[in-house]
Amino acid sequence: MPELSQETERGGAAPPLGWVEVTGPSMVPTLYHGDQLLVRYTGRVRAGDIIVLRHPLQQNLLVVKRAAERRQGGWWVLADNAFGVTTDSNDFGVVPDELILGKVRFRYRPPQPGQRSPLALARWLVSAARPVFSDRSASRRLRAR
Repeated sequence: MPELSQETERGGAAPPLGWVEVTGPSMVPTLYHGDQLLVRYTGRVRAGDIIVLRHPLQQNLLVVKRAAERRQGGWWVLADNAFGVTTDSNDFGVVPDELILGKVRFRYRPPQPGQRSPLALARWLVSAARPVFSDRSASRRLRAR
């Protein structure tokens, strides 16, 4: 995932929107490896939002997780993929607010190599670009894990 510019790091004005790319399976079935995400770097995070944050133990690494619930000291974040090998707050604990960069507003899924049949292309056209909304039911399911 791309890093913030040096101007932003020095305290300059952060851009209101930016693009990041998903790598890895931690957010399957919501997001897949290679998905492009439009991130809004301002605004309030709510339970159920998919957010981009700095990894608490490796702050040069950006990760995409779901904000499950607000706890003392920050947000408890979880991966949507319950069966994949992922890291989330179960491994590194609560994420402080200053490590949360923004929330995901839109997802673009590039076509897969070999998608040549008209039916496959039609399916891709219908599902390639979508807004990303908060999923309150998912945050309740994730808290129960």
